[in-house]
Amino acid sequence: MNLDDHPTVRKIRQRPPEPPSPVVTASWLRDLAERAGADDVGFVSIETPDLAGELDHARAALPSARSYVAFCVRMNRDNVRSPARSVANTEFHHGLGDADEVGHRLTRLLQDAGYHAINPAAAFPQEMDRFPGRGWVISHKLVAQAAGLGRIGLHRNVIHPRFGNFILLGTVVTDLVVDEPTEPIDYNPCLKCKLCVAACPVGAISKDGGFDFQACLTHNYREFMGGFTDWVETVADSADGADYRERVSDAETVSMWQSLAFKPNYKAAYCMAACPAGEDVIAPFLADRKGFLNEVVKPLQDKEEQVYVLPGSVAEEHVTRRFPHKTVRRVSNGLPDEVNERLRQLAPAPPRRSAAARPADGDR
Repeated sequence: MNLDDHPTVRKIRQRPPEPPSPVVTASWLRDLAERAGADDVGFVSIETPDLAGELDHARAALPSARSYVAFCVRMNRDNVRSPARSVANTEFHHGLGDADEVGHRLTRLLQDAGYHAINPAAAFPQEMDRFPGRGWVISHKLVAQAAGLGRIGLHRNVIHPRFGNFILLGTVVTDLVVDEPTEPIDYNPCLKCKLCVAACPVGAISKDGGFDFQACLTHNYREFMGGFTDWVETVADSADGADYRERVSDAETVSMWQSLAFKPNYKAAYCMAACPAGEDVIAPFLADRKGFLNEVVKPLQDKEEQVYVLPGSVAEEHVTRRFPHKTVRRVSNGLPDEVNERLRQLAPAPPRRSAAARPADGDR
């Protein structure tokens, strides 16, 4: 059959679709995002100078890309703050699912309007063929900050001016242009209260703004990529079932099984739980700071739990000194030596603290 005679071809040529306008209004796009379920949204060109590092990645994923649509969905903060990790992790899983759904719906609406658009995952899946390099398609945090959804705080999470850090982020990459892109907010909602410093079980966050990425990765992400690799190697190295049980407790085994069966679970994320920033969040902290500390932060500090650390690390010293009631578990983070060395160069661990050093106010 000649292509011109095909029913689909005849139909389209009789009524050719009108190309969409290359420029849309911010109000139209905001309404579309809200219809898709976003709690807030911002728009920024992929050529924004602050996002220069994302440009090639955006165009590799969508060659016609011209704009980012950054959005966030709210989480239920009391769930995130619960010392019961199943409660907090269920909230993270729901929130990430919501973010992916919003991105999916918004992409569909843009496609139906005639535009090209993609929505990279809010978290996973990622491009694991690049491991141990960059696996994520777009850095949602950087795009959200450039688009005015908040600023990155001391704990390295984006803090929304209203919702605080109790949000999850998503990005839609599209070929439209917005007539009035949003601007970054002109202040950082972070209060520099240091409660994230006080709550972190491995001391990953320094008062001076430093961040020990390896400490955070080793503990909080124990049941993600690196920790899973370490666990698999432990299984492979075990002589038999009895030897495996000498190396890994039953609780650790069933916890890893749970992450494999029901999505990976975070071990802490206490920095988010403790954060009082944001207009909708800050009132209890302002009304009674001591009460806030006792109700929100202290239950996380007092929780008896296993904390994963690299042997001989500053994190191990921190847990032993600061949280003697928590159990130190020395492990590998599952990353190759050259990757760990690169991480040490990019994010040096804070200096080791002498046992005789007097604790600062924020450490007590």
